Amino acid sequence: MKIRAAFVTVAALLACSAPARAGITVVTGHNSGDEATSAFEFRRVPPPARTGTAGKFIIVDGDADGNSGGIGKLNDGRMPTEEDQPEENFFFDAGTPGGRLRLDLNEVKTIRQINTYSWHPGTRGPQVYKVYGATGTNAGFNPAPKRGTEPANCGWTLIASVDTRRTNREPGGQYGVSIRDSEGAVGRYRYLLFDCSAPEMEDDFGNTFYSEINVLGPGDAVAGPSSAETNAPEIKPCVARSADGKYEITIDTAQAPDLTGWASNKLAPALAEWYPKIVALLPSEGFEAPARFRVILRPGRGVAATGGTRITANARWIRGELNGQAIGSLVHEAVHVVQQYGYARRHNPHPADNPGYLVEGIADYIRWFKYEPQSKGAEITERGLARANYDNSYRVTANFLNWVSEKYDKDIVPQLNAAMREGNYSTNLWVKGTGKTVEQLNTEWKLDLKKTIKAAAPGGP
Repeated sequence: MKIRAAFVTVAALLACSAPARAGITVVTGHNSGDEATSAFEFRRVPPPARTGTAGKFIIVDGDADGNSGGIGKLNDGRMPTEEDQPEENFFFDAGTPGGRLRLDLNEVKTIRQINTYSWHPGTRGPQVYKVYGATGTNAGFNPAPKRGTEPANCGWTLIASVDTRRTNREPGGQYGVSIRDSEGAVGRYRYLLFDCSAPEMEDDFGNTFYSEINVLGPGDAVAGPSSAETNAPEIKPCVARSADGKYEITIDTAQAPDLTGWASNKLAPALAEWYPKIVALLPSEGFEAPARFRVILRPGRGVAATGGTRITANARWIRGELNGQAIGSLVHEAVHVVQQYGYARRHNPHPADNPGYLVEGIADYIRWFKYEPQSKGAEITERGLARANYDNSYRVTANFLNWVSEKYDKDIVPQLNAAMREGNYSTNLWVKGTGKTVEQLNTEWKLDLKKTIKAAAPGGP
């Protein structure tokens, strides 16, 4: 029997979420595993409204993370379809303790419920915030109090404090919060201020993935999925495992069903074979590569992007490259899953910055010189020679890394990767491995490129 957790007893509510005045009730719900779906259905918390809350959110204090979908995601009426979908959520910037948001309802309204929703597989699922209300008519009203300013001292009324963190239990999953009043109305307000705190600060990635905020009046109603959505055929993800069973790759084609056959028959076997090889190529002491990661094929922009253990690929681009670069591009992204350079922030109090050209250059080195060397995709021609430089990233840097590996130090790439993962990158690594600075190596590499290109030209050297 499946059990969906909900926390509704008075004792539990007082322990984790507190009303600001008599009559206010804070009800929380939690779903994990198969219970967490895009419907956001809880036992005691209403599902999200079918339309977004009318009004405008602004950031009063703090910054949105560049990987989030932006503040408009808080009231667009659209919920994420999976647990780790940054672009379908709003969250504050990495490395910050949270921030403050203000919702302007455009006029003073009676509020019946304030319902908030979040979803993430890890510590970014729980919600920790205080919500205040204001009419905006009080003397001394401050419409945008920064952190450090107590809202209750400048025209705001504390409505409730919320903290859905679960003691000694896994934090991941889907959370719903419903703030209500036993007398029927939370209050009459034009403005709501959400003072949001990061659920954890052990690493830079602790801010909650807020999926939607609903503010309901007496005449508002919530609704579940439409019959068309409910009756839509389910496309189950393809799950592939490495030969030894140690690694698991999930490929989701729900938003690109025409790619399901290719994903199962072509992409899955390639990733199942090559992910363990990538892990072996990029080791470091004390580090264990993720045992699971997910690939989502969906309409989008660009080619693909990776965040943590989640790869998102543009289905439109993939369709045009099924017989070309499609699989190779996702092998490149799988390298990013293994790199895990965020590891340094969790284990090194003062990590060095990693050069972006090396992050992408190492991924392309694995792709072009290990996975598909026969394609010669990182070969530099006479036309590209003038722009060749060790820090040009992607294919160009991959070519440079391969040259250094073959001529000076076959272990230069794993050494660089290990240092970057540990937050210890320094240009001295090039001198240590080869006896030359990276600039000296760059000059020599370009001279060798000229010789190679000249030798390959008609008529020989």
